[in-house]
Amino acid sequence: MLKWFLLGLAVLVEVFATVCLKLSDGLTRWLPAIGVIAGYGLSFFLDAQVVRLGLSITIVYAVWSGGGIALVALANRVFFAEPIGLGMAAGLALIGAGVVLVCTGSHGTA
Repeated sequence: MLKWFLLGLAVLVEVFATVCLKLSDGLTRWLPAIGVIAGYGLSFFLDAQVVRLGLSITIVYAVWSGGGIALVALANRVFFAEPIGLGMAAGLALIGAGVVLVCTGSHGTA
């Protein structure tokens, strides 16, 4: 249970870092730039702990990247009013389906 909590936290921290990346204006604004560096660093650290706890790196990366993509799209919609069109929604659905297939088809520890 702890490994899934940490993986979810890693995804949320990665989304925070990615939103900071947008706000950093090419890493020229120091406060958001610190959020980028700290956020990605903490997210990778949490991912490493999840792998150390026994979750397959394949599953960790699939959930981390797929969940991150979906939540970044949602964050961009909420915070920056960027639209989510039909094509993007379909792509996000396919990413979600891919993550599910990777997780259910993996022979690693889940």
